[in-house]
Amino acid sequence: MPIGSALNSSAGEPPSRAALRGARRVLVKAGTSVVANADGRPSLTRLGAIAEQIAELTREGVEVIFVSSGAVGMGKRHLRKQSRMKMSFNDLHHNRTDSSSVLGTSPPLSRGSGLIGSESFVSLLQLSQIENKACPQQKKKQYDSACAAAGQFEMMNLYSSLFDQCEISASQILVTQNDFQDEFRTRNLTYAVDRLLSLGIVPIINENDAVSANQGYTAADVFSDNDSLAALCARTFNAEVVLLLTDVGGVYDKPPSEKGSKLLSLYKKDSSEVAIGEKSNQGRGGMSSKIDAALAAVEPGSRCNACVVAAGSDLDTIRATLSQKYDPSFGAPRGTLFVTPGTDLEVQALKEQKAEDSAVTSSAASGGDSASDEARRMAIAARDEARKLQALPHEERRAVLYAVADALLENESSLLDANQLDLADAEKDAIDLPLIKRLKLTHEKLSTLAAGIRQIADAPDPLGVVKSKRELADGLVLDLITVPIGVLMIIFESRPDSMPQISALALASGNGLLLKGGKEAFRSNAALHSVIGDAVEKGSGGKIKRDIIALVTSRGQVADMLGLDDVIDLVIPRGSNALVSYIKSNTRIPVLGHADGVCHVYVDSTAKGDDAAKLIVDAKTDYPSACNAVETVLLHEETLNNGVAMKVLMALRLAGVKCLGGPRAMKSGLCDVPAEKLKCEYGDLTCMIEVVTNMDEAIDWIHRHGSGHTESIVCSEDCDAGEEFLRRVDAACVFKNASTRFADGYRFGLGAEVGISTGRIHSRGPVGVEGLLTTKWQLRSSKGIHYVGEYGGENPTKTYTHKDLM
Repeated sequence: MPIGSALNSSAGEPPSRAALRGARRVLVKAGTSVVANADGRPSLTRLGAIAEQIAELTREGVEVIFVSSGAVGMGKRHLRKQSRMKMSFNDLHHNRTDSSSVLGTSPPLSRGSGLIGSESFVSLLQLSQIENKACPQQKKKQYDSACAAAGQFEMMNLYSSLFDQCEISASQILVTQNDFQDEFRTRNLTYAVDRLLSLGIVPIINENDAVSANQGYTAADVFSDNDSLAALCARTFNAEVVLLLTDVGGVYDKPPSEKGSKLLSLYKKDSSEVAIGEKSNQGRGGMSSKIDAALAAVEPGSRCNACVVAAGSDLDTIRATLSQKYDPSFGAPRGTLFVTPGTDLEVQALKEQKAEDSAVTSSAASGGDSASDEARRMAIAARDEARKLQALPHEERRAVLYAVADALLENESSLLDANQLDLADAEKDAIDLPLIKRLKLTHEKLSTLAAGIRQIADAPDPLGVVKSKRELADGLVLDLITVPIGVLMIIFESRPDSMPQISALALASGNGLLLKGGKEAFRSNAALHSVIGDAVEKGSGGKIKRDIIALVTSRGQVADMLGLDDVIDLVIPRGSNALVSYIKSNTRIPVLGHADGVCHVYVDSTAKGDDAAKLIVDAKTDYPSACNAVETVLLHEETLNNGVAMKVLMALRLAGVKCLGGPRAMKSGLCDVPAEKLKCEYGDLTCMIEVVTNMDEAIDWIHRHGSGHTESIVCSEDCDAGEEFLRRVDAACVFKNASTRFADGYRFGLGAEVGISTGRIHSRGPVGVEGLLTTKWQLRSSKGIHYVGEYGGENPTKTYTHKDLM
């Protein structure tokens, strides 16, 4: 599909970038700085990621041409090693004492040394001796073409191994300038590339430096480096999009190492705002050559309409730019886009650039220039108000919470009206049903939220609780007390009911709060935030401003805010697996949450059929899109004989649940449709059924395919298996004869929750007020002053007692 026809094909990313995903033939070029580490050795991490992503594209039906540098570097290292192994002691001595041999005027090396001297072959050891003294012309003359021959073999061995691991075939094509200047050769070369691509084989193209001796150094040459070779291949072999991977994020307005440098999202040919920094020590090209190559690739007259220059160090760049399907976890568009002048793609890209420039100008006029600047100001204000809140007596803080609970019910009508507008837009945009269910607010939800907030308010004061007390010495006592974490950032998708819960918990624990909601709930979030803000100011008698709870409404990327580790203390993502995984991978701020909610119910051989059926139907159907809904039911093999399994299956089907079969369930005839995955969070009225031999096998299955969220067993009350299951299963919540839906802050008596954590540090399971607290030490002297010099030296005047007082 021509990339211009996909301009409106994807929401969630700029249309000009979404259009690139429609390309059916692409070219990816990896420079030496991407392929190799600083020491010249191949970077297995980056090469492995490149091979994996190219394999993904190939399986999606995209034809990928790969242009790779790095052969000469690999060859140099290889020949240097071989030279040292073969050269005799006398040869080494000769090279140290006879500098004339370096210039090629000495007699040829003996055959016994393993090296044959000639004018066209200068050993690498010799070359290294003159490297700092020779002029550029000498270096060019003494270029060791053998490096390329040896390096190509080693490089292709490596690529062959990597692509084999991905079950993709690759081939090598070495080219010279003559192959593009001679019509007969070009025609044969084009046929070879087309044929390989039609068979799903990835052609790996490089300059045949062993033959050309790296002669391409002038602008008059057909190609002077692998960047210009990539552009030439793209035009010759009809690639629609080119991706040039380099050692920086793209094209910047000034060298990226300089403070304040800005990445250009779009490169305009007449741009005067670009300054080129120093070239990498590796490879022949630099940013200047990449700009020239990108412009050449998108010149009118070929099928190539777009080129992106982006960072090869980002292990997701290829899939984030070229994958056929957009995923929000990709984050912001990568690199700098070049487009063919006069195309629809250029018109769209310029329109987006204009909008971006306008947004920056508007934001700058109001005192900032990005979502992160807005978030920074809000975070600082929230911290200031939180410190004021901590200083208030518990009764006054409790009054604020009561005011919030009352306000939700008093403003129910306006809140539900705003929510209806969001629901109407969601249905118009054909958003998935599970997301719409999460988006919807009801009278019941608001009533439950208000009751939960009052429950939080009625709890004892969580601040200043003494966790331990120890006498260090006579008259010197150390306390460990609870204090707020500081400023929390909660990122949530279509869950507006999350806001009152999180706000109440933050207020109760004395934390400032920064909220970033999904666009699906824009009106609902704004209405809730306004109601809660008014209640805070009213309930505190004006002592606490509404700034303690900030709602970020900027359309900036979440990635902007994840860099604010100096003003935000904890991030809690609530939403899809993709959102949580992306946040965990892209911030230095501690993250509390879970990426999956794959919950199991194991039905033991001692379980009663009616009990098991009722519990499992509740766990699946009460709220199918919740993270604590059951996704897999494990049946003891005895339940197939005693009728329990049949009762469970019939109850699920009567409740409208689609039951997919695991391997043994399919063999047993319990299900008609096999499950595609053994670990899956369906989020709707679907679950998987599997048969296990015993509880040991069930626990092994849970540990292998579960997410550590919530696991439950159904068994007889006097059965030892129940207690053993509770003890052995490694998860945040483990239940006996209780639905997985009990894994909830409100049902746990916490009043509400900010989320459920499957981590092992700080907090685990439903996170209420206690999970939003940390501690600090207070040391008090009741007998004068104390200093450590009194406790040490030859004649200490005081001694430590280290006596626990509680």
